[in-house]
Amino acid sequence: MFLYILLPQLVVYNSSVLQHSDGGYSIWASVFNMSVDWVGYGYAALVASGGVIGYVKAGSVPSLAAGLLFGGLAGFGAYQISNEPNNVWVSLATSGVLSGVMGKRFYASRKFMPAGLMAGASLLMVAKLGVTLLQKPQET
Repeated sequence: MFLYILLPQLVVYNSSVLQHSDGGYSIWASVFNMSVDWVGYGYAALVASGGVIGYVKAGSVPSLAAGLLFGGLAGFGAYQISNEPNNVWVSLATSGVLSGVMGKRFYASRKFMPAGLMAGASLLMVAKLGVTLLQKPQET
């Protein structure tokens, strides 16, 4: 249903019409100009699905709770980055904690699944966010 409402607006109106604040479509301008943090959302889905898989395979309620908690925090962080690209602190804290915890578990068990995978993905996310912090702010 949502697609039927949004699709004609995407097809008919171009970005120059959406920039005018005097028209009725200025509310859509922020939606179309927003850069989406797809990597962050993918990381959040990986973390949350890891918790669900841990519950399904092993019946681990703590795995489910931690996966959904940290997946939700990572999703919220990706949402914040999508709205303001320099607002990386929630994502950085979430991925930093997960890289530490899962890195310790990987070091103790030497098993790639799931601890090594999550530690690696979290370290990559920390690196991505670190590069974002080191870049110069762009003029808008």
